[in-house]
Amino acid sequence: MDDAAILHDVAAVEAVLTAAARRGEAMSYSETLGRLGLAFSRPKMRTLCRTMDRIDEDGRAAGRPGLAVLVVRASDGLPGQGWWTTRAAALGHAGAWEGAAAERLVAREQRAAFRHWREA
Repeated sequence: MDDAAILHDVAAVEAVLTAAARRGEAMSYSETLGRLGLAFSRPKMRTLCRTMDRIDEDGRAAGRPGLAVLVVRASDGLPGQGWWTTRAAALGHAGAWEGAAAERLVAREQRAAFRHWREA
């Protein structure tokens, strides 16, 4: 399977994310791509983000917590801009994408994912 195909493979990406949730771990973008057998690049990261958006949309429709919150920047342990403009905004977060309030929101959403997938 080529790089683009794996990044568009919702089931493959979701399997990586649910495995992380079951382990109770967040992963960097680079690590997530690595678990898919890919080296990091910004275009791959952007494609991964679109696939994660789809996974979270489907999950919300099924009453499951988001998984994209588990993929974070290595520099600060927080999700990237796309998560903040989609999921965090849907949760009513209108504040900064960094700092204590952002960290609390991310921690809460990660705990919900960990709890759900450990019990699933």
